[in-house]
Amino acid sequence: MAFHPRNTHQGHYNLGALVAANPALKALIVRTPTGDKTLDFADPVAVKELNRALLQLHYDVQHWAIPEGYLCPPVPGRADLIHTLADLLGESHDGRIPEGPGLVGLDIGTGANLIYPLIGQSAYGWRFVGSDIDQTALMNASATLNANPKLQALIELRLQPDPQQLFSGIIGSDERFDFSLCNPPFHANKGEANAATQRKWNNLNKASDGEPETRLNFGGQSSELICTGGEAGFLGRLINQSALHATQVFWFSALVSKASLVKDLQAQLKAVGARDIRVMPMAQGQKSSRLLAWTFLDKKQRRAWRKARWPQ
Repeated sequence: MAFHPRNTHQGHYNLGALVAANPALKALIVRTPTGDKTLDFADPVAVKELNRALLQLHYDVQHWAIPEGYLCPPVPGRADLIHTLADLLGESHDGRIPEGPGLVGLDIGTGANLIYPLIGQSAYGWRFVGSDIDQTALMNASATLNANPKLQALIELRLQPDPQQLFSGIIGSDERFDFSLCNPPFHANKGEANAATQRKWNNLNKASDGEPETRLNFGGQSSELICTGGEAGFLGRLINQSALHATQVFWFSALVSKASLVKDLQAQLKAVGARDIRVMPMAQGQKSSRLLAWTFLDKKQRRAWRKARWPQ
């Protein structure tokens, strides 16, 4: 599956360059039956070290780590979301992607990995606020920022004190965000999460030894994978709560894994008064996905916002 045209992760990985960036990757290289060098993508250690190498080589993140058991996201797919979001901003700005620290994004559920702010800041120079309900995740994200001092003034972390809230408690009364993004939990319960893990292992042609939760090659805490009502429930809450901050965010957005949800989500958005709704197809590793975006601002409000905040 092709990635976004601006995604640097096209084709095969340059293992030589990646090993130079992260020497720990060298011991994890294996041979295919045809003798080619590759990585065992079912090995969580290999996936983590690959991420560390990709972030250093392509995004100038010198030190990055995540706690045991936390979500280890595939960097190329996450980069696709950032580039797709940049396209959306560009479409709102006469075809020119607005870049630089004047633009501020809100990453809801930024996680221990902090992946979207790291990529977005490097690729487009945007500033970010990353929120999460998990104090341990934020402590780890803070350690990443401390290890990369140039990012400390560009990425801010905030703890969400109420797990039921997504924007309230995070967005200040006078704050404005040029976009928000969210990669929601996909599953309603542990059974669904384990079944998804089994499918992933089947796709990797691996046997399923051990307990399912110990076999997650990309890891994940319950709060990262599971929520009441699953993906549909979370996105419904996101939509309803976004309407309470209608004039404080230019574009709200969220990744939608299940295509079958899109029609109902569009109807929900119309019901709460969204003035423009976009569904932007994108790749997420081995599967297709889509970015759902919406704004409550009318055209006059959008022009005023761009004039005040975005580079001319």
